[in-house]
Amino acid sequence: MEHTFTHTVVVPYILLEPLWAAVLIALFLRKRGSWAAALSTLVAALICFRALKMALGGFRFEGGTEWLHLGNFALSIGFKYDDLAALMLCIVGIVGLGVHVFSLGYMHDDAAKGRYFGGLSIFMFSMIGIVLADNLFMMFIFWELVGFSSWLLIGHWYEKTSASEAAKKAFITNRVGDFGFLIGIIWCYWANGTVNLSALGAHHVFSTGIALLLFCGAVGKSAQLPLQVWLPDAMEGPTPVSALIHAATMVAAGVYMLCRINVLMVPDALTVIMWTGTATALYAACCAITQSDIKKVLAYSTLSQLGYMVAAFGLGSGNHDPVAITGGSGEHRTLVVVAAAGVGAAMFHLTTHAFFKALLFLGSGSVIHGCHHEQDIFKMGGLRTRMPLTFWTFTIGVAAIIGLPGLAGFFSKDAILYLAFANNKAVFLVLAFTAILTALYMTRLWRITFFGEPRSESAAHAHEGGLTLTLPLVVLAILAAIGGYVAIYPKVFTGVFELIPEAHGGDHTTILITSLVVLILGAGTALFFYKPAATDPLEARAPGLFRLLASKLWFDEIYQWYIDKVQQRFALLLNFLEQIFLAGLIIRGFAGVVGLFGLGARALHVGKLNVYLYWFLGGVVVLWLFATGVF
Repeated sequence: MEHTFTHTVVVPYILLEPLWAAVLIALFLRKRGSWAAALSTLVAALICFRALKMALGGFRFEGGTEWLHLGNFALSIGFKYDDLAALMLCIVGIVGLGVHVFSLGYMHDDAAKGRYFGGLSIFMFSMIGIVLADNLFMMFIFWELVGFSSWLLIGHWYEKTSASEAAKKAFITNRVGDFGFLIGIIWCYWANGTVNLSALGAHHVFSTGIALLLFCGAVGKSAQLPLQVWLPDAMEGPTPVSALIHAATMVAAGVYMLCRINVLMVPDALTVIMWTGTATALYAACCAITQSDIKKVLAYSTLSQLGYMVAAFGLGSGNHDPVAITGGSGEHRTLVVVAAAGVGAAMFHLTTHAFFKALLFLGSGSVIHGCHHEQDIFKMGGLRTRMPLTFWTFTIGVAAIIGLPGLAGFFSKDAILYLAFANNKAVFLVLAFTAILTALYMTRLWRITFFGEPRSESAAHAHEGGLTLTLPLVVLAILAAIGGYVAIYPKVFTGVFELIPEAHGGDHTTILITSLVVLILGAGTALFFYKPAATDPLEARAPGLFRLLASKLWFDEIYQWYIDKVQQRFALLLNFLEQIFLAGLIIRGFAGVVGLFGLGARALHVGKLNVYLYWFLGGVVVLWLFATGVF
């Protein structure tokens, strides 16, 4: 009982400490950047320590308290701390601490350092709230706070028009997906009478509509088609923000949420989810091939890997176990639920991806910092000898993401490919081709950035950063190398890792051969085709293909056309109708009528007794007519 009480008390501290830090920074430390950085980093270290301690302690619990009561509706604030939450909390804690330490060096001379670290603390508070939430309403509250904090951090350099526009774009695009998420939560509550995650697992009504509406939240937050447009632009924020929010945690919140609500999934919804993730993975990989901004390449890579995770979750639909449940009206029905393999594969890749993608983003930050804020890879070159530690750690990150055998990405990617091979051969082929493209564009990025001769003054004078910039790279490189070995993880995460699908016999051989062929084709093509140079050879040799891939299928242009030609004109029409009918005829019209009555009433008061007598006699006549029934 004492053990239970201790952990029940500690969990709120994990949630509230970053909020307290953010409040203190906002009230007292905005102009004291170094103090704000120290406080925010200290809190991040406490979160990481407590997350690891609680996870390794093996204690799991859930519970909550009623926060708001309106009629029959009750909003609860509670915590669900199981193996899934423990794993995600550890990822947030480890990556969050690494990003805070890296930011100490990267943002050292930033004039608004206090505001930056306050934003990091707000984000940590919001993300932890999503991880620990025991019901969908509480999750949605923190879901929106994550959107707010990402807007704050993406637009940190708000003096730049591009950063300000990117922050607004991210915020608005996410609200589109969140609207569907909210409708799904309301529908779920209306159908089931509860949105508590444990209660839904034991007793709920299956609905394709509810599942797909809830998936809308993941489409926005995890930047899946067609709401993927905000993530590449979000690279306008500081590079450590990209590592924390847009590689390892915030964008992964959509995948985590899907795994949280897997009991609500039905086959039709999972099929949609599977193909959405598959299409996003392929689309983003194609876009990445033509990017010249080092962060934009990694942004599209993140989109592609998120597509892998979403597809993995949907692929669980190929293996269902029938379960008997009682519906909302009491009838007994036999339905199917998603196989746990999809959850295991998605969370496994989320875990490994968090390590190697955070490493790649922080590595790109080290490159940008060393090259005096140059981000064009065709203006780099020769960094292998000038920044050796960044080169070797970045190389490990690249090797992990392209699936080099023995590194983290190899194991998690193979788990997804096996699941696709077992359940849907068409998806398997698309994902395998996407893996070829991944190896191609990441090897292209690596070779052009680090090899050859410096192609600008910035690259020629590049240098390695200090300890705060390099230490997180080393730690994340170790995790990217060994993070795929499930045996090294404590048994406390068994509830998640035991769900990872494993190939056996002939299937194992098939997947292994596929992975090696994919790696050789992608990386080999990049090494042969891309030489360290100041121009992109694809643009010179195949300009038509290059323009097509660089167009990103004109999503941004289509959305801009819709805003300018449809939404804006509709808004102008509504404004015109409001001015004519509401403000004009109704408000001013009624005011005019009342004014006329007032003028008439004042005209009756002339101050003459004989006039008042005539009005009195007229009133008597009218009263007599009513009394006799004439009126």
